[in-house]
Amino acid sequence: MKKTRIVATVGPASDSKENMKKIVEAGVNVFRLNFSHGTHESHQLIIDKAKEVREEIKRPLGILADLQGPRIRVGNTEPFEIEKGEIISVSDKKTASAGGKELIIDSDGVASALQVGERILVEDGVMRLQVVEKLEDSVRAEVKNGGMIKPRKGINVPDTKLAFGAVTEKDRKDLEFALKNEVDFVALSFVSNAQEVIETRENIKRILGRKDSLPQIVVKVERKEAIDNIDEIIEAADIVMVARGDLGIELAESKVVIYQKEIIAKCLRSAKPVIVATQMLDSMINNPIPTRAEVSDVSNAVIDHTDAVMLSGESANGKYPVEAVETMTQIIQDTEDSPFDDMNMKYDNIVYNDYDSVINSAHDLAVTSGAKAIVLFSDAGTSARMMAHHRPEQMILVATCNPKTYSQMSIVWGARSYLFECNLNDREDMINEVIELSKKAGRLQFGDKVVVILGKIPGRKDVALTGIRIVE
Repeated sequence: MKKTRIVATVGPASDSKENMKKIVEAGVNVFRLNFSHGTHESHQLIIDKAKEVREEIKRPLGILADLQGPRIRVGNTEPFEIEKGEIISVSDKKTASAGGKELIIDSDGVASALQVGERILVEDGVMRLQVVEKLEDSVRAEVKNGGMIKPRKGINVPDTKLAFGAVTEKDRKDLEFALKNEVDFVALSFVSNAQEVIETRENIKRILGRKDSLPQIVVKVERKEAIDNIDEIIEAADIVMVARGDLGIELAESKVVIYQKEIIAKCLRSAKPVIVATQMLDSMINNPIPTRAEVSDVSNAVIDHTDAVMLSGESANGKYPVEAVETMTQIIQDTEDSPFDDMNMKYDNIVYNDYDSVINSAHDLAVTSGAKAIVLFSDAGTSARMMAHHRPEQMILVATCNPKTYSQMSIVWGARSYLFECNLNDREDMINEVIELSKKAGRLQFGDKVVVILGKIPGRKDVALTGIRIVE
């Protein structure tokens, strides 16, 4: 039972029910739907199949809707070449001139927001320009690296503060579609600050008409502004994704791994799940085995104690989607079995209230008593995430009455959840049932010690009951 989760993007290579089931059996915990591609009709088919697979396998399987966000693209309809040293105009569609060599940006307000000295990166930074003159609604920029500008290629402006938020009109329609289908996670692309996360959460509450059992918000860190505001973003987010693709364009490539490690450490301290994404097994899009560097990349993310690692093109449109998942699972298992996976630093215990102290104490009790497992009740998943933040050697077995929490445990490091139909006062019976199910599955046996946490009791001010139980 690996503890680090796998998120896999579903696409043409994996969107049949047969293949979706195969990659789950190979180790996938969360299906990612990339709303930068496909239609609502095609996504609906995938969601329906994912729910069927989840019902058949009888264990948590998350569904993540990844919104496209305000991706900026080349607005020119014909390709043209730029050469190092030449000066060209850069404008929005509304202000584009009739003639001359001109880079047109398809998003209004970008060209007018550019300032002298700021960079314009085209097609993953292959072509680079720098603003040398600001005009009323456009700028003039010097070409630093030339090449062929092609229609619809991506543009990054890492130094520019943009006025539009993280959610576009397309995203709003996609969000309503995803919420109608009760997805478990919603990912926001190109987030700059915490306010964008807070506004999206309020919008989700408005659309669903409720304040609880919401999909969790995954914030994709892929802009320089997000790095500048990382602490407030982590606080506002439910989950953080280190999206290394665009992050490697906006920042020096050599710094991306440093930020990755810093973000994972910050998320561990804050008890927020974290995902490492982009190009983890990229060569397996075309090859049946990974490079040694890719194996090291996945292994190091596990050693850093990320909650999850992600596959993009490898599982969406690669030649070997099942093999890519099997390879990632094997790397995770071998790394987790090694001494290098042990937590080698003591993070400050999070104590916002008395209940946090109970979770921290329960972890210490599990360590000192030599317990085999930690069995807890969690309605919203907070207790499980708090326990997972310690990265315990013991199994984390989670009982819940909440179907949304049950599915969202699919992203939490080491947590195995069990769903019950019950009221919140039946938690003692649920804990007993989890222990019995674990005995039948061979995870626990007679004489094992387990630490039990009953959770907060509704209508009572005292905190959870914690103790050691011997498996009978």
